[in-house]
Amino acid sequence: MHRTGALALLALRPVTASVKPAMPVNRITILHDSFGKRSDLRKDWGFAALLEFGGKRILFDTGNNARTFAENTETLGIDLRKLDFVAISHRHGVHTSGLNHLLKLNPGVKVYTPDETYGVFGSSLPGVFYPRCHTLPAYMQYYDGQPPEAIRHGTPWPEAQFVWIKETTEVSADVWLVSVVSDVPGTREMRELSLALRTPHGLVIVAGCSHPGIDKILAASRAIEDRVHCIFGGLHLVLTKEPEIRRIAKALREEWRVERITPGHCAGEPGFLALSESFGDKCVYAGLGDSVELSWPQRGTLPNRALHPTQKTRD
Repeated sequence: MHRTGALALLALRPVTASVKPAMPVNRITILHDSFGKRSDLRKDWGFAALLEFGGKRILFDTGNNARTFAENTETLGIDLRKLDFVAISHRHGVHTSGLNHLLKLNPGVKVYTPDETYGVFGSSLPGVFYPRCHTLPAYMQYYDGQPPEAIRHGTPWPEAQFVWIKETTEVSADVWLVSVVSDVPGTREMRELSLALRTPHGLVIVAGCSHPGIDKILAASRAIEDRVHCIFGGLHLVLTKEPEIRRIAKALREEWRVERITPGHCAGEPGFLALSESFGDKCVYAGLGDSVELSWPQRGTLPNRALHPTQKTRD
């Protein structure tokens, strides 16, 4: 793909003498990925993005390498101490390895993660989840026959403020975490979270890898809203056969009625091509370091026109 650009809808605004407070910027900035035009950023497999939406600053995933994540965020001028919360899509290292750097700077930040029993993010079970046998001597019973109220599971980040998400949940105004469980060989039973932003033009969905399948994520997102304005991020097509890639690209456009798409991370080079051909100028490029703005009219105003995706984004 050779497109750069943004998603936006401009509004007709009357000119007045008074100065109105600046509206918060709604945009998505790619902090970690393996392709892009900027030579001052370090490319690496994996994904991380900063979402600015409704006045909130949300970090989604942390990339494959803490040093790379640190250098890229510093170069981009991203202050990781100023976040409202963090969401981690799933347990794979190419999405979690920047957590060490993040937690050094912002140890108290709330981090939403998938709820997986014995998962890398911890979690817990009731202390009496197992069948007990009181006739055994105490030294053969777990915890000497006096189990704790809850058994906490270990994690490489024991001080992190994890919040485990098991079901699709609204975590902030118009910000949802869509929880889906994979049934695909290799990741079967793995839970993955995607972010869904509810906008006046439908959902903006940000996916880390789409291991369960983007169709399954879209089906789950319909509990929030039917219309999908845009999909960002990984679609896990990197090793998919070309005929299946083209089927998925066509289905996203014609069956799921996805209006725009900004593929990244594991969408794969054949995926970039197929999606670009299927969506045309509605396929919006966003490589490492790029920001894509999401704008819409204020209530009571009339839309003018859609900003063409080949126009450059604002730094």
